[in-house]
Amino acid sequence: MKNIKDRIPVVLISSRMPKAMRHLQVEMDMERHPLIAYNGGLVLSYDEDEAKALLSIEIPINLTQLILKFIDKSTIHMSLYHADEWFVPEMDYWAKREMNNTKITPAVAKLESICEQWQVENKGPHKIMCMGNEHEIQLLENWLKMYCADQLHVYRSKSTYIEIASKEISKLSALSFLLDQKYAINLSEVAAFGDNYNDMELLGGVGLGVAVANAKEEVKAVSDRITLSNLEDGVAVVLEELALS
Repeated sequence: MKNIKDRIPVVLISSRMPKAMRHLQVEMDMERHPLIAYNGGLVLSYDEDEAKALLSIEIPINLTQLILKFIDKSTIHMSLYHADEWFVPEMDYWAKREMNNTKITPAVAKLESICEQWQVENKGPHKIMCMGNEHEIQLLENWLKMYCADQLHVYRSKSTYIEIASKEISKLSALSFLLDQKYAINLSEVAAFGDNYNDMELLGGVGLGVAVANAKEEVKAVSDRITLSNLEDGVAVVLEELALS
C-alpha cells in the first residue's frame, strides 16, 4: 500500500466516522489522502494540515426526531453521528460494544437536547445507528421503510444493527464527486474492494470491483473478481498484482 499510495490516490471509504478511519491512514502513511465517511455522507480532503469537508449530506433533523420518538418506548439504543462527534444516551451494552469495535469513545448526552441544539445550528446527523434485539430492530426497519423510504437509506448491517443515512448518498456517488473535484480520473479507471451490501453499488460501478472471499454472496455476484479473504490479505494480493502490471 505504501508503494502504491505515492503513485496513485488511495481513498478509504467506510460507514464509520472519520476518527475511526484515521488510524488506518496513519498505519499506511497516507494521512493527507482524502477519505469518505458515513457511506458517502461526508467527503474530507486536506488543505495544508486541516481536513475540510468537500461534501456533507446530513439526515434532516425533523426525521431524526421522529425516529427518536418512535423508539422511545422500546429498548433500542440510538447513536447520533456528525463528523467526528458521536453521541449516545448512556454507556450501555451497545455503546460499549461499538466503542470496542471502533476504538472511539462516545459522548454521553440526552439525544433530544442534541437534536434541539442541531436544529438551532441548522445541521443534522451524518448517520444514525440503532442497535437492539432482533424483534425491535425488525419493527423499526419496517416502520422506516414504510414512512421514510423516499428520504432515508436503511441498511441492516447486522440482525441487531440498523444504519440510517440520507437517501442522497452512496459510496459510489461520493467517490465520483471526489474524483471530479480532486483528480482527473474516471470511475472506469478505479479499483475498489468490499465485502458487504453497502459496497455493492460501488463495486458494480467502477472499472474493477473486487470482493474478498468472505464477502456476502450478493456482493460477489456483482464483482468483477473475487480475491482471498480479509484474513488472508486478499486486498493486498490484488494491489500487488496491480502495482506490478
